[in-house]
Parts: sequence; structure tokens; C-alpha cells
Amino acid sequence: MNRQDVAATLALPIAQELLASSIPARLAYTGLDGLPRVIPLGFLLTGEHFVMGTVPASAKVGALRANPEVAITVDTQDQWPPRALLIRGRADLQQVSGVPDAYVEACRKLIPPADFPAWEAGVRALYEEMVLISVEPHWARLLDFETTAPKAVEDLARRQQAAGRSQTG
Repeated sequence: MNRQDVAATLALPIAQELLASSIPARLAYTGLDGLPRVIPLGFLLTGEHFVMGTVPASAKVGALRANPEVAITVDTQDQWPPRALLIRGRADLQQVSGVPDAYVEACRKLIPPADFPAWEAGVRALYEEMVLISVEPHWARLLDFETTAPKAVEDLARRQQAAGRSQTG
């Protein structure tokens, strides 16, 4: 998938709604033991990159250094029809001093405004350094189950529609 197709998917109104929501990203990666992992993380979309922060000693840092291929999902949990923005990309890791502003902004969407000042002060006091995980999507797909659905479902519907036309025509 080329960059323009990825950008067009991310620009869709439902994708923008998901990206602006308080829904955390679900980051999927392969652990050092070769088994899959999925974890929720606050994220910030900065132009073309999803940015997330973590503790340098976290298991995901070692795993992402060994295998940087990831998938990210931002999806609804309590509405019908479900909506999901699916991303694939490669994680780039950067260890930084202190708490980066991108991490704080990523978490701002998740933490109630009344709790945010205390949370931010606690985080800035706790972490001497962090790792920023930056993912530039190389593939994106929006599933809204109104205009788009999983490819297998779309293929099945096309086959059934074609079979119905051939039986009536």
C-alpha cells in the first residue's frame, strides 16, 4: 500500500473520529518468546507517525528491538456497528531523557481533565527517561461495517450477489 492510500484511509471521517477519541491504541507485537502480545497504549498521531511512550525496561522495548513489525488497532468497544482502524507498520525506538511532551499529549486523551495535573506531575517525577515508539503506517484499513467490512466478508457478499444475479438472469 502506498503512502497516499494510507493517508487517504487515515483522513476518512470515521478514522479521524477514532483517532481523536479517548480510545487507546492496541499495539500488537511479537514477544521475545515468539508469542504474540497486544497491549493498550495512549497514542498521538503526529503527521504520519503514531507515537507512544513506555518505560525503557519494559518487555515490549526488547521485543520491538528484536522484531519491529507491529499492528495497531483503534476500535470502538460499545457501539453498533463496530468501527476499527487497522494499521501495520514498523516501530522505531528512541530513548529520551525525561518525559517527552508527545507521551503527555498521548495520555491527555485518556485521563479525565480533573485528574490530569496530578497524573502529569506524578509521571514527570517518576520517569528519568522513556522510550518513544514511533510507527509510520505502511498499511491501513478502516472497517465501519457500513461502507467497509473485512475483506473476506466483502468477497463473500460479492460472490453471493453474483450468484444471485446469475440465477435470476
